[in-house]
Amino acid sequence: MIFVIIVGLLVISLLIAFDISKPRGYPPGPRWLPVLGNYLLLCKQLRQFGFHHLVWANLADQYGPVVGLRLGRDRIVIVSGYEAIREVVSREEFDGRPDGFFFRLRAFGQRLGVVFVDGPLWVEQRRFSLRHLRNFGYGKHGMEHQIAEEASELVASLRQQCNNDSAIIPMHQAFDICVLNSLWTMLAGQRFALDDEQLKKLLNLVHASFRMLDMSGGLLNQMPFLSVIAPHQSGYADLVKYLHEMWDFLRETIHEHHRTLTPGVSRDLIDAFLHEMELHPDSTFTENQLITVCLDLFMAGSETTSNTMEYAILYMLLYPEVQRKIHEELDAVVGRSRLPMFADRQRLCYVEAVIMEVQRRVSVAPVAVPHRATKDTMLMGHVIPQDTTVLISIWSLHMDVKHWGDPEAFRPERFLDAEGKIMQDDWFVPFGYGRRRCLGEILARKSLFLFFATLLHTFSLSVPADHPPPSPDGYDGITLSPKHFYAEFTPRF
Repeated sequence: MIFVIIVGLLVISLLIAFDISKPRGYPPGPRWLPVLGNYLLLCKQLRQFGFHHLVWANLADQYGPVVGLRLGRDRIVIVSGYEAIREVVSREEFDGRPDGFFFRLRAFGQRLGVVFVDGPLWVEQRRFSLRHLRNFGYGKHGMEHQIAEEASELVASLRQQCNNDSAIIPMHQAFDICVLNSLWTMLAGQRFALDDEQLKKLLNLVHASFRMLDMSGGLLNQMPFLSVIAPHQSGYADLVKYLHEMWDFLRETIHEHHRTLTPGVSRDLIDAFLHEMELHPDSTFTENQLITVCLDLFMAGSETTSNTMEYAILYMLLYPEVQRKIHEELDAVVGRSRLPMFADRQRLCYVEAVIMEVQRRVSVAPVAVPHRATKDTMLMGHVIPQDTTVLISIWSLHMDVKHWGDPEAFRPERFLDAEGKIMQDDWFVPFGYGRRRCLGEILARKSLFLFFATLLHTFSLSVPADHPPPSPDGYDGITLSPKHFYAEFTPRF
């Protein structure tokens, strides 16, 4: 009996020693514990710093631009700084996407969609989606017109609330529907009313789900057994509830398209996908794939741009002198007889610089969508084992003191040259780098410009007398979002 106990203890000791040992040549980082890895350290530093991207920045300060961790069962490498990030995004072996419990949970237990897949599936589905989105206006003048119409309707709605006087407007979800409409018209051939309560509830679930996780995949991805032993405490129950509501909404939309489908005629991306399903029934074009593609586009299309717009309004409240300069430029370039158009962008340099500074200062997506090493490789002298998740800190570029000098300051002039023209900067990458950069970048850029320019052209914004100034500190999650605040809208003419 004693012999069995000794052997058992020896086996356990060997298993623990194996579990806490790092791969040879793995990037520097804190020591990890059995099973949990660095999870307790992450929790401690999250309590201290409040945000995942600030934890990653703190670890980079300690260990360098490439930091090696383990969270639960997942190997995680944090990459910061210009040199290391450029190397990752320029190499094909880092083009993979992580595979794990959370990433499959949102895709019916499979690897589906366009955001969290790689290899031939990603190439095929991305190419198909972009080709057909372009057919329905993506990146073309028709898309600009659609965005301008949405901006005009938003302005009209706000004017109505003002009733020839100022109005105090809650900014939470203020831009969700109008931002989503531009994408949804191409994806599903329809738009939503700005007061659609059902959609507002659905988008609220999107926001909630983004706050439950971070770009590493979160606790459920790293320790999936928690979904069984602690479904409520781990957030699994809530996440599944959110996903089912999203799936039901998208499935109903797709089934309605199926009922009204005309052979050989595509009204939108969903129609084009359904035709492809009929032509190639044994291909990757399945209903679950279509639902996941729609989920990817719906969530990405409604979250980052609307959050950025909220932050843009927030900074206008905090920096009235910047708002005054915007009004002066809009009056000089656009005048007061019409609304801004995308064609005005080349001459509205200060407006564009303000948008860029909001994107830089806030970094709504402070960590890019995670990459995965598709094979054993090296990065800046360190071994990166196959299937390691690689997190790219966009925040580290946007807030680098050596490059920007005063990154904490909100100073739009940093993006203007001596003649007042826009000055591009390689360290400014709100949509990421490389082949895996944001799929909706063109739509996001045009939406941000037209919504922001139209609102600032029409209204003066101020902090309501009975409300405190909004805080630039927001909520942590996959993306950053501002805490609820109010703005007073006063028509300028």
